[in-house]
This record gives sequence, C-alpha cells and structure tokens, in this order.
Amino acid sequence: MLTTDKSLVCRDCSQPFVFTQGEQDFFSSKGYTNEPGRCPPCRLVRRAQSPGDGDGAKPREYFNVTCGECNALTRVPFKPTQGRPVYCSDCFRVHQR
Repeated sequence: MLTTDKSLVCRDCSQPFVFTQGEQDFFSSKGYTNEPGRCPPCRLVRRAQSPGDGDGAKPREYFNVTCGECNALTRVPFKPTQGRPVYCSDCFRVHQR
C-alpha cells in the first residue's frame, strides 16, 4: 500500500506535525489503526510522565543540551555522546530527511 506524508495537529500543543510515510508503515506493522494524536516532542513528554504500566520502571531521565545546528537549549531523553551533535526537534526533522 502506497502512503504519503500526512500533516496532523497535536492535541496537546496544537502545533502541526508530519506523520511520515515511514511512521505510517511502522504503525501499520505494529497493528495500530489510529493516527498519532500528539507530535513527537509531546509524545516524549507524555511517556516520561507515565508510571510504566506498574512494572516499577523508573521515570525517564532528560539531559539539557545545546542544539548542534541552531544553538537553542533543548532537552533530550538520552545521554549525549561526546563528539556527536544533538539537535532540537526542529533541526532534527531537517537532518532526518
């Protein structure tokens, strides 16, 4: 099935975001039938706030970093690796293509 990128609006921040063809294929392969209601940054925030289905999972740790492209301060849910650039959400989307 051929799909194209879709523009959606986040239910939390009301910002538009792109539901890419690759993401649609991934969702389909997992059996998901609904489109995401939240943009990727809001999904990360929501996941970090979730208790983890009672499995005793610890809350996600975030790290404050400076974007390697635009120098904006941002937070990421992983420990950055020395010598590798880290991007804010907007710059990451540009580099992802």
